[in-house]
Amino acid sequence: MRIGFIGLGTMGAFMAANLQKAGHELVIHDVRREAGANRIAGGAIWAESPKAVAEQCEVIFTSLPGPKEVEPVVFGPQGILAGVKPGAAYFDLSTNSQALMRRVAAALAENGAFGFDAPVSGGPKGAETGQLAIWVGGDKDVFDRCKPVLDAIGDQAAYIGPIGSATVAKLVHNMAGYAIQTVMAEVFSMGVKAGMDPLDLWKAVRQGALGRRRTFDRVADQFLTEHYDPPAFALKLAHKDVTLAVNMGRDLGVPMRFCQLTLEEMNEAMNRGWEHLDSRVPMKLQLERAGVTIKCDPAAIQAVLDADPAK
Repeated sequence: MRIGFIGLGTMGAFMAANLQKAGHELVIHDVRREAGANRIAGGAIWAESPKAVAEQCEVIFTSLPGPKEVEPVVFGPQGILAGVKPGAAYFDLSTNSQALMRRVAAALAENGAFGFDAPVSGGPKGAETGQLAIWVGGDKDVFDRCKPVLDAIGDQAAYIGPIGSATVAKLVHNMAGYAIQTVMAEVFSMGVKAGMDPLDLWKAVRQGALGRRRTFDRVADQFLTEHYDPPAFALKLAHKDVTLAVNMGRDLGVPMRFCQLTLEEMNEAMNRGWEHLDSRVPMKLQLERAGVTIKCDPAAIQAVLDADPAK
């Protein structure tokens, strides 16, 4: 299949190389022609614009820094939209905005083509080895048709839902990671200032309940099912632990912004009379503030866990 690939930076170069390894003919473009030298040496065709890529290809990928780069590549006078063929599928592998990807898909649909948000997760190493998650939002039938192409890029290409869904999944994933990263810096700085060697501390916490379990699996037990009684670990006990940690940080002179906010959430939940419910029950406060309800079928949750490709 002739594939178009636009954006040959750190991630894009590896993904394009893997498409070539899978036997696909590539038409490539980048703002720097020299970025495509290795792919051209491997037989790829250089195109002078995104429009020229779209004119020659039935499947088109972009791997770009973000919305401000994607918009002109799609909508510019020499953009994908100006050259796309009916029936073509365009996958944006960038981390993008949901609003832009919905607009892109709508504009492509007017030309009889299909747009997909398809952000990836796995970093440069995953892009090189093909060990990438690719979350895809858009038309399910066209996704199924293009799945073999996506499998040449990543080992976990998954259909998430309508256009924009994959962007939501990626932003939730990344935002959670950076928020956890921030609180990890807080608690590790507290632990080290309290006298522990950082390596010994890291080794110790990896043996605990949190350290042994995948991050997002933890939300399945009570939060996704909205089932906080009977508790696995009561809020009043968790509140005691968090209070001790925050107090130790205060005594040591360690700023504990995220941990203090966690304690305030627990205080509010305790004031609701929830002290005997599970320690995850303060999560309900955020759902109330957002005006959303979450209550999933336990059997459906278990089916997701049972189908986990990592097992």
